Amino acid sequence: MSLVNESISEEFILLGFSDRPWLELPFFVVFLVSYILTIFGNMMIILVSRLDAKLHTPMYFFLTNLSLLDLCYTTSTVPQMLINICSTRKVISYGGCVAQLFIFLALGCTECFLLGVMSFDRFVAICRPLHYSVIMHHRRCLQLAAACWISGFSNSVLQSTWTLRMPRCGHKKVDHFLCEIPALLKLSCVDTTAIEAELFFVGFVFLLIPVTLILISYTFIVQAVLRIRSAEGRRKAFGTCGSHLIVVVLFYGTAIYMYLQPPSPASKDRGKMVSLFYGIITPMLNPLIYTLRNKEVKGAFKRIFFIFTYQSWFPSSYLPWGVKKV
Repeated sequence: MSLVNESISEEFILLGFSDRPWLELPFFVVFLVSYILTIFGNMMIILVSRLDAKLHTPMYFFLTNLSLLDLCYTTSTVPQMLINICSTRKVISYGGCVAQLFIFLALGCTECFLLGVMSFDRFVAICRPLHYSVIMHHRRCLQLAAACWISGFSNSVLQSTWTLRMPRCGHKKVDHFLCEIPALLKLSCVDTTAIEAELFFVGFVFLLIPVTLILISYTFIVQAVLRIRSAEGRRKAFGTCGSHLIVVVLFYGTAIYMYLQPPSPASKDRGKMVSLFYGIITPMLNPLIYTLRNKEVKGAFKRIFFIFTYQSWFPSSYLPWGVKKV
């Protein structure tokens, strides 16, 4: 009971780059701008996908889930980072650290599975176009999305529990910006080789399943696209997958580098930067990637902008071309 009370009242010190104070102002600006752009970009994706009837398809249903996930992903870490940079006491409560670890890990794993499901959706759309509406019906999309979220949170419960059970012997200084598994394991006062091997195996499995699905899906997609005779048809087919592939490379490249490499003291600062990239920069880039490379999303933005502009100028009149009011 005393151990539980001690843990609850405990605070962790998040060191970040506190040994280099001249970096705090640039990092504050980068974090704040990235967070604002992430909130704005992902909110726009969610609103446009819901308001424009042409985007009520499985592809944009999963994209809405990805945007919601990225919103929660950054909100679980960035506000605390901004507070700590401005504060002389760079601390986080035990409960806050547990919540941050659990949510960050759960959403990261959920994104792994969601990107795999999105590749399956593109496979069905390109390789089985006549059966697309039958295979990817609304109920199945809900089931696939629910499976991604449940798998992500289940994995987080497992790995968070293993990490937090390790004795720390009073060590409180976390050499990171946030409460993450590699940084918390370094606080342990016992040998962590066994737990690191278990976490590595679980992380490998949870990364391997969606990566395998993505590789298989895109193998069939490439084969199907190469059979298309017209260059315009091939370009259009590859265009629908280009945005997803860029997001996959950005997310999986940094996640694999972070979690599936052996720990090394020399790579300490590099690990922090990689965490910042996939935890802050990637969620900010996702909306840009999907809007700049996607004609349907850009067209939806223009239509909604026109509707709201027309309504603001002519609030009591009918919209032209049979467009309904929002």
